[in-house]
Amino acid sequence: MQFGIFDHVDRSGLPLGELLDRRLDYVKAADEGGFYAYHVAEHHCTPLNLVPVPGVFLGAVANATTSIRLGPMVYLLPLYSPLCLVEEICLLDQLSHGRLELGVGRGVSPFELNFHSVDPATSREVFQEALDAVTYGLTHDVLNHQSEHYNYADAPIELTPVQRPHPPIWYPSSNPKSSAWSGENGFNFLSLGSMELAGDCIVAYKEAYKKRGDPSGPPLNFPGGTAIGVNRHCVIADSDQAAVSVARPAFEVWYKSLMKLWNDNKVPGPSIAQATMGDLNKAVEQGSVIVGSPDTVRAAIKDQIERLGVNYMTFAFYFGSIAHEDAMRSLHLFVDEIMPTF
Repeated sequence: MQFGIFDHVDRSGLPLGELLDRRLDYVKAADEGGFYAYHVAEHHCTPLNLVPVPGVFLGAVANATTSIRLGPMVYLLPLYSPLCLVEEICLLDQLSHGRLELGVGRGVSPFELNFHSVDPATSREVFQEALDAVTYGLTHDVLNHQSEHYNYADAPIELTPVQRPHPPIWYPSSNPKSSAWSGENGFNFLSLGSMELAGDCIVAYKEAYKKRGDPSGPPLNFPGGTAIGVNRHCVIADSDQAAVSVARPAFEVWYKSLMKLWNDNKVPGPSIAQATMGDLNKAVEQGSVIVGSPDTVRAAIKDQIERLGVNYMTFAFYFGSIAHEDAMRSLHLFVDEIMPTF
C-alpha cells in the first residue's frame, strides 16, 4: 500500500507568491515523509486551480525535492500542441531525474474548454489524437502523425525522457465507462467521489485491466504493475472535534471554488459536486472526505482500502482556506501516526 498527495492548489486568500512558497514547503515535507507522488491539477480561469501551467510549477517542485514522484493530474491534452508537450514532458522527466508521472485527460469542465475555443463535443476525439501523437513522439526520434486535428511530418525530437518507453501514464476517472478504457489501455488509475461511485469505477477498471494483463509503460511498484487508487480530502487533528472545526470552513471555500464556473453559468455541477452539495457531513458520510483524530482517520482508511480494493490512496491535506499550519499538521500526523500501520 502506498500513499500520495493530490493538490488543486486552489485559492486560499493568500497572495499568490506566498501561496506557492508555502506549497513548496508542503511538498518538501511530503517528500521527506515518504509519500509516493505529488499530483497537481490543471484547470483554467477558475479559483479552483492557481497553477494552470502545471509544468512550470512542477519544475520548481522537482528542484525542491529529491525522491517524491510528481506529475500533472492531468494535462488537459486538447489544450496543447502535442509537439510542445512531448518536449515539456521530456524536460520535466530530465529535471526530476526520472520522477515524472504523466497524467492525461480531456477536461471535465466544458467552460474551460470553451475559453480555449475547444468544442466539448469533439474533445474526446481531439484528446485521443493528441495522446497518440504524444506517445509516438516520446518513443521516436521524429514525430510523424496525421489526423484530423494534428499533422506532423518528420519533426525532429531532440529531447528524450529518462523513463522508457515513456513516463508512466495515468488516466483518472469518476465514470465507469472511462475507467474501463483506462484499464484497457494499461494506464495507472485514480478515482474519487462517494464510496459507491469510486467502487463502481474501480471494478470497471480492474475488469478491463485483467483482460489486458500488463501496464502500458514501465511497471510501477504496485501489485499487477499499475496503481489503482482513490483520492480523498483529509484533515487530521488531535481530536475529531478539532479536525471538524478545521475542515468545515476550508471545505466550504474549496467547494465554492469547485462550483464557481458552473454557478456562473447557472447549470448543475459535476456529479461528484452534486452528491455532497458542499456539506461536509454528507462528504464524510459518503467517504469522499476523511476527518478526525489519528485513530478515526486510520480506521476510515483501513475500511476504504478493504472495501474498494485499492493499492494506492492520495490525500488533499491542503485545500480551501485551511491554514498552512493545519495542513502541515495533518500531513505530519499522517506520516507519524497512520502511514506506519500500512
